Amino acid sequence: MSPHHLSARFLGSFAYLTVKDRLPAILTQIIDRVHRHHAHFVKTHGEEGGEAGKKVVSLLSKLRSELLTDKPLQQLEDGHSDCEIWNEYLGWQRTKLQPGEEPSWFKSPWLYVECYMYRKVQEIVLRCEPLCEFDVFADLKLKSFMDSQRAIMTLADHAGNILDNIGNLKEDDLKDTFMKLLQVSLWGNKCDLSISGGLDNAQKADPLAALWNLRSHILVDDSESVWSVLNKRKRSPESASSFRLDIALDNAGFELFTDLVLVEFLQSANLVDQVHFHGKSMPWFLSDITKEDFVKTIKTLCSTNHRWTSRLGVRWHKRVQDGLWTYHDHDFWTLPHDYADMVTRSPELYAELQCAQLILFKGDLHYRKLLGDLQWEHTTSFAEALRGFEPSPLCSLRALKADIQVGLKPGQAEQLSGTDAKWMVSGEYAIVQFHSPVH
Repeated sequence: MSPHHLSARFLGSFAYLTVKDRLPAILTQIIDRVHRHHAHFVKTHGEEGGEAGKKVVSLLSKLRSELLTDKPLQQLEDGHSDCEIWNEYLGWQRTKLQPGEEPSWFKSPWLYVECYMYRKVQEIVLRCEPLCEFDVFADLKLKSFMDSQRAIMTLADHAGNILDNIGNLKEDDLKDTFMKLLQVSLWGNKCDLSISGGLDNAQKADPLAALWNLRSHILVDDSESVWSVLNKRKRSPESASSFRLDIALDNAGFELFTDLVLVEFLQSANLVDQVHFHGKSMPWFLSDITKEDFVKTIKTLCSTNHRWTSRLGVRWHKRVQDGLWTYHDHDFWTLPHDYADMVTRSPELYAELQCAQLILFKGDLHYRKLLGDLQWEHTTSFAEALRGFEPSPLCSLRALKADIQVGLKPGQAEQLSGTDAKWMVSGEYAIVQFHSPVH
């Protein structure tokens, strides 16, 4: 029998507190930001833009009221390509309830209702022309990026020094550098605006200085297994075919920069040939990356005054132009389905991931979807919790911000709970968790 879904119906759970407090607060902040853009809407689109802005505010306020009063979830009506799938999923959720009951904010699975909220926000924007392309989170993502400039420059200088000397690095040096940059990318995941409710969560400290002290906070560390996959080609000449790395991105801003630095090192060290990035097709969970965020970040880096930041930006722009970096935004990443359903729901995406020699999944939402957001025992193996999702060797890099975690040693969770009751949701602990299909 499968474990229960995490849900707000469990009073006092993190899911309950999220739906009760954090999601309404996020909607309130979105409403406030749309209010502040009123003059911009009028300037750009005339009176029609101003009226559309008022309509967005009205519909968002209605959505917030429905959430707070646990109203039934509604079908989508914006005509987007994913509408039918969402509405079909709503019907499927209805079959899980008692006769006469309707799926609602506090009765349905947490993962579903949280994704539903962000999809409803997008529906509201899509239905209010001429604002249908307005990203309600764009200013938040930009502020987080700009507030992290000192940390970005520090990491850029470090990356520049590595790239200047990469031809002289022996295998042990390459491995040591990889381990450090992997940890920087891992802890970059702490900069998540959805967990902070949209409040300031930029990276302001030196991202390298704290790595040694944070090592004990990595609860599962399969970095050696990841390195083994990457280093296999160097050790086995017969395996010298092109190596493709896929990375399912999480947050824009500083975290994206840490991801790009890691990828740049891997390519410059000839450990990886091609990189395929996977992001969201619409604004999602406040700070998740869209194609516009990806392109804008690299363009902004190119024009900075800082030597290595701009050099990296120019280098990355060329990698995109040369086809060595490819960005994909598939609807599946913003559907309510978890990843065990991908092979049947989006077989073309599953087949695409099978082309990779390694897949990195960044962040909490990807981890929740990998595991189905189920109440697994903490000692359940990662392989079991994936429930057959294994297109290629994969690794989750995640700072813990939801009460779900598998692959721990017996007694490890109890020991953590005894010293820190919020160890699963604070973002202060992390995992590097690896799984490879057995052929």
